[in-house]
Amino acid sequence: MQRLYDFIRRHPTGVDSFWAVLFFGFSMLSVADLGASTALRLATVPVVAAMTAVIALRRKWTQQMFWVATGAGAYQLAIGSPMQTADLAMLVILFTVAASADVPRRVSRAALVTGLLASPLYFLRFGVDKDASSVQEALFVVFVMVPFALAWVMGDSLRTRRAYYAQLVERNQRLEKEREAQAKVAVAAERARIARELHDVVAHNVSVMVVQADGAAYVMDVAPEQAKEALQTISGTGRQALAEMRRLLGVLRTGEPQESEDYVPQPDVEQIEVLVEQVRAAGLTVDFEVEGAPRRLPSGVELTAYRIVQEALTNTRKHGGPEARASVRLVYFDDGLGLLIEDDGRGAAHELYEDGGADGAGHGLIGMRERVGMVGGTLDAGPRPGGGFRISALLPLKKGD
Repeated sequence: MQRLYDFIRRHPTGVDSFWAVLFFGFSMLSVADLGASTALRLATVPVVAAMTAVIALRRKWTQQMFWVATGAGAYQLAIGSPMQTADLAMLVILFTVAASADVPRRVSRAALVTGLLASPLYFLRFGVDKDASSVQEALFVVFVMVPFALAWVMGDSLRTRRAYYAQLVERNQRLEKEREAQAKVAVAAERARIARELHDVVAHNVSVMVVQADGAAYVMDVAPEQAKEALQTISGTGRQALAEMRRLLGVLRTGEPQESEDYVPQPDVEQIEVLVEQVRAAGLTVDFEVEGAPRRLPSGVELTAYRIVQEALTNTRKHGGPEARASVRLVYFDDGLGLLIEDDGRGAAHELYEDGGADGAGHGLIGMRERVGMVGGTLDAGPRPGGGFRISALLPLKKGD
């Protein structure tokens, strides 16, 4: 049954042609039974042929077939041929015109008017029963107009439903494209976030390990205990880096952080002090100060603050020189968190803080700006007037946070 339905949908003109052949046969039988002269019956044959063509080609050339049917009806009135089976084609083409989305609305309304005029014109030409009163004649004319009105209304309703369905399909396709675009944006954002996380983890921890390894090699012979402590620091830093990298890889595999002893939670503001102690243990002198009343902040703000301090201290170790000193200052405002990280070292190369911070070897400042931008904050990075480097950030809190 489904195959038959699919065949009918694929070959509408062929199906209409089949019905047109049957329609032609019944119409010719109706003409043969006409109580009229042979000449009139022969003159009616073109009407039957035209109406048959209308049935066969109504969906292929809808407007043209409507005018063919109108012309055939006018010809029928002109020769005085009475109502017959072939006239049913008028109802069919009226329905088709009203239902077709390719036919302009004005043509559809013209078809309705033509269909409604067919009944009055016919009875003006042929009259009604001689014994009927004027009221009965009027009611009969209106009664014959009803099928034309119903055919148009049914076709127009079908057209409206098809248009509504087409809008739903278009809207669904548009939403699907929007979802795909949003998914691509989300993937790109997640890739950027993970890239920032990996950069922060690797840059900070590896720099600590390098400094400790250099120190251990320097004091290996003269101070074995200090070398041992440096190696322990390297071991602990390496484990922490591996744990954070496992957490990030777990997110990549499953899309969600997993709770396990091999995974660590996202760093927050409270861990900045631990970070400062690690940096101090690596040989960099750091002053740490907190102003205001510490409180729990949104996780995005806390992670951003931690990563900014981490990257700033990493840059100090990389670019500040062996005698550099740094200071970290956290300020809790009512509507946000302020960060100020300064050092008195050699400062950074010009290209590190201009044009977004692309330094040819990493993207630390780019990552800072992206992180701060994601939470709606501001970042200012550049050399200090008296030497060294300065990073200032303000991370605002949204209403309700």
